Parts: sequence; C-alpha cells; structure tokens
Amino acid sequence: MSQIVHTKIQRWGNGLGLRVAGLMRDIPHFAADTAIEVEVFEDGFTVRKAKQTRRTLPFSERELLEGLTSDTAHAELLATPAAVELDY
Repeated sequence: MSQIVHTKIQRWGNGLGLRVAGLMRDIPHFAADTAIEVEVFEDGFTVRKAKQTRRTLPFSERELLEGLTSDTAHAELLATPAAVELDY
C-alpha cells in the first residue's frame, strides 16, 4: 500500500523538520524511537525502517572463559569492599 502525502518541511530549532504524523506514521507503523534509514538523493530522500541486524560477536562466551582462572582473571586486583559499604 502506498499513498502520496502533501506536506512541507518547516523550521525546527536551528534546522529543518518534517512532522511524521497520520498516514506517514501509521502505514509503516512508525513510533517514537523507531530506528530508520534515510537515503538521500539530489531531489529528495527516502525514509525506511532500519533493518534489524543481529550482531555476531567474534568470540563465544565459552571461548572467552576457556582457561580462565583466578590468576589469569587478575582476581587480586578486585576491590575489597569496606564493612561500611556492606552494612545496609
């Protein structure tokens, strides 16, 4: 489904803004804090929801903990809380 919406860009603080309301908000199901991508062209721009990408980390938790001991984890460098800090 697509619709043409006639609106205008307005001054917004020191920049320009485009209010996303009505059909421009409802059809793509935009809400506050929706991550978007803006593709800019010479004669305008296109706004789309950002694709959710699952980040893959370079190491698994198992690989990170492999061979970890209190010596290799430098446990001796951990702070020891004072009694007053533990007294609730």
